[in-house]
Amino acid sequence: MQTVHLSIVIPAYNEARRLPRTLESLDAFLGKQPYAAEVLVVDDGSRDDTRATARAFRFSAPVRLRLLTNARNRGKGASVRRGVAAARGEFVLFTDADLSTPIADVQALFAALAKGADVAIGSRAVAGSRVLTPQPWHREFMGKTFNRFVQGIVLPGIHDTQCGFKLFRRSAARRLFRRLTTPRFGFDVEVLYLARRTKLRVAEVPVEWHNSLASTVSPLKDSLTMFADLFRIRWRHRRTQI
Repeated sequence: MQTVHLSIVIPAYNEARRLPRTLESLDAFLGKQPYAAEVLVVDDGSRDDTRATARAFRFSAPVRLRLLTNARNRGKGASVRRGVAAARGEFVLFTDADLSTPIADVQALFAALAKGADVAIGSRAVAGSRVLTPQPWHREFMGKTFNRFVQGIVLPGIHDTQCGFKLFRRSAARRLFRRLTTPRFGFDVEVLYLARRTKLRVAEVPVEWHNSLASTVSPLKDSLTMFADLFRIRWRHRRTQI
């Protein structure tokens, strides 16, 4: 069996409309690469045709598409965790189903790992980032406010924890996601907090980003949950070995 170089994990909840374009973009990119890859779509209890859409897609590139299905909606963090556990690649990327960051930017993340990082995270908030389609003002304000709390409570020095484009060495991915306890949108913070607590090297890399108007994040409900998660994360991992 050919060694898989890159596993791409895509958490998907009611993504039948956006998923085909994302898979087409992955197909076009991966078809030009010299390595073997796999794409894992983790359907999170969707109520639309997400599962059928994933099953119907055929890669022209030598890429294996794997569909994992949650019997009920478990949350983005839980879905990424499941995908990481099933991934076979030497490197594991997770990306949002809308591919807000173009897949070609994974090259910049690979470059960061080549320089010694264990985890490379796409960022919209460091020099060199390219936010070509911005969020509505209220979501941007909410995101910046959340990041101030993140830096003050758990992760000083990380400017953008929530960009859904992160690459891991497989050993680091499995080590971190085994300990993940946050099932929904606050999971990125927990993963990076665990990385820092366990002395893994995290690189924040500028990427291109396009806002998707069809975001499933609730401005009120999910924001309150994510703020509460910051304190839960500190408490749950207070004894994690440094």
